[in-house]
Amino acid sequence: MGTKTIISVEDYLANEELAEQKSEYHAGEVRMMSGASWNHNVIVSRLIAKLTQCLEKKGCLVLPSDLLVHIPACEKFVYPDVTVVCKKPQLNKHPNSNLDALLNPTVIVEVLSDSTQLIDRTEKFNCYKKISSLQEYVLADSKKTQIEVYRRQPNGWLLNTASELKESIDILGCNIALEEVYDRVEFV
Repeated sequence: MGTKTIISVEDYLANEELAEQKSEYHAGEVRMMSGASWNHNVIVSRLIAKLTQCLEKKGCLVLPSDLLVHIPACEKFVYPDVTVVCKKPQLNKHPNSNLDALLNPTVIVEVLSDSTQLIDRTEKFNCYKKISSLQEYVLADSKKTQIEVYRRQPNGWLLNTASELKESIDILGCNIALEEVYDRVEFV
């Protein structure tokens, strides 16, 4: 068994600011992030375009995966694939780092792959639930046509799933057709 190296938030942020490759911070453990597939990138770009088009007039910002989200309740700094913030951004500005980390996302989108699916569905979702501003958590599959939207309810999270190209999903009141999200995605 290997030993884990635990580092401080300060050291993580200092290293991350200078790093050539992104990594996430999970309660002292640093996890390197790998590149993404064609399907992953197409889905992310389509969702960013559709959400920006719909939410711009509502005062929301749709941001790509280069923005850190800080989850203090879980001691995590993560890079969601897409982040939407609809209120004035609350940023964690650490004294020894120029990196900003968002504290109040409204929607978080993760695109599932073989290597991230389990973590996105369990560990990350359990932590994302602790962000009081989060209203929706979206999981888009990169291996098949399927998008799941978890919507916060007073007594838990309601799941809506669409898995046919002719179906649409609702994200913050934006009606998005799966055929638009999965256009040019190639399943092997």
